[in-house]
Amino acid sequence: MMFGGLSEKLQTAVSKMSGQSSLTEENIKDALRDVRLALLEADVNFLLVKEVVEQIRQKAVGVALEKGVQPAQKLFSLVHEQLVELLGGEQPTPFQLSSGRQHKILMVGLQGSGKTTTAGKLARYFKDLKPTLVAADIYRPAAISQLATVAKQAGADFYQAGQKDPVEIAREGLAKAKESNSRLVILDTAGRLQIDEDLMNELIRVKAAFEPDHILMVLDSMTGQEAIKVAQAFDEKLNITGVILSKADGDARGGAALSVSKVTKKPILFLGIGEKLDGLELFSAQRVASRILGMGDVVGLVEKASEVMDESTAKKMQRKMGSGEFNLEDFLEQMQMIKKMGPMGDLLKMIPGVGQMIGEEQLGGVEQEMKRTVAIISSMTPHERQDPSILNGSRKRRVAQGSGTNAQQINHLLRQFEQMKQAMKQMKKAGFFKPANLLKGKLPFGM
Repeated sequence: MMFGGLSEKLQTAVSKMSGQSSLTEENIKDALRDVRLALLEADVNFLLVKEVVEQIRQKAVGVALEKGVQPAQKLFSLVHEQLVELLGGEQPTPFQLSSGRQHKILMVGLQGSGKTTTAGKLARYFKDLKPTLVAADIYRPAAISQLATVAKQAGADFYQAGQKDPVEIAREGLAKAKESNSRLVILDTAGRLQIDEDLMNELIRVKAAFEPDHILMVLDSMTGQEAIKVAQAFDEKLNITGVILSKADGDARGGAALSVSKVTKKPILFLGIGEKLDGLELFSAQRVASRILGMGDVVGLVEKASEVMDESTAKKMQRKMGSGEFNLEDFLEQMQMIKKMGPMGDLLKMIPGVGQMIGEEQLGGVEQEMKRTVAIISSMTPHERQDPSILNGSRKRRVAQGSGTNAQQINHLLRQFEQMKQAMKQMKKAGFFKPANLLKGKLPFGM
């Protein structure tokens, strides 16, 4: 996971303040040194590291603590605040496109940054605007066919004119998009292995012909310090309007990507995650800073859930859970929906505090447990899922053989399921499943 190493080191640095009664120049020295080293090792720009650490020091030393707030908590809050600032601060409004007019997006970046895939992700993200993807990369082998495939997967229109001048392709693509009433035109341009004058001059000509509303630079999160130079070079020539960080689920240090917004003064708009076209999420400095510090991301978790479960499905599940009719068939459906939301370990990290309580090995264990549960239930007949009490010895042997498990693991799952059903009964008695309580976000048991 991106920033994983940084997250662990920053949490360790702040934990050194445990047991202190105040914040002083002397007692924060070790913690700030560790914060500095953590950021440098993560590849954050040296000058920015110096600025961040100095800001934390100035705000921490001698500060009067609010009642009930411990020094470690205050330092934690200051580190979070400076991370948000480093990431460009919180944007007043997320990146949005209205449906009332045509929008034009020019995609730029180095070769291998994930530009073509990201163009497809944007098309899928704004699918209601009937997007058109235009292929203006005439140099990279298979670039046009790749964009054609991506457009088909995204459900977008596609235009290509072979090896014509990219400037002409841009003009013709716009005309075709207008004919088809497309309200979003995304122009995929050629990347290079490194920045050169030919690339920039061509992009300047394409920009003049295309007249884009947005020039989005796709930057590989794992590029390292070179990322800042690349972003600055593109911005100086084209005046980019924003950055999309691709491959943000990688396990590289990723600190250079943290520096991009602060250095260029241009916002990070999206994070690209994985190769699938649904792997694009709006960037939020607040939320990313919270993830880095292990504070979770409940908003992100809710957003992921809403993507895989519509309101009617949620109400149906709520009704079953509240009525006591919830069975293994329903449980399997729930598990399948959770799988669509992403790796279980990443989802658990979005819950505040869980990332700090559960280590990476344990998170991996949760993933394996979930796979085993799905395998066991999938090996049952519909009748067995609806009424697990009929699972006798011979039936369990068949299920075990089909799922690659044993009778002990099947019994363990059945016990856990019964405990869950009992917990649901208690929640029903507490009024948790009443629509009014759910809509108001009320939780039972004083939670």
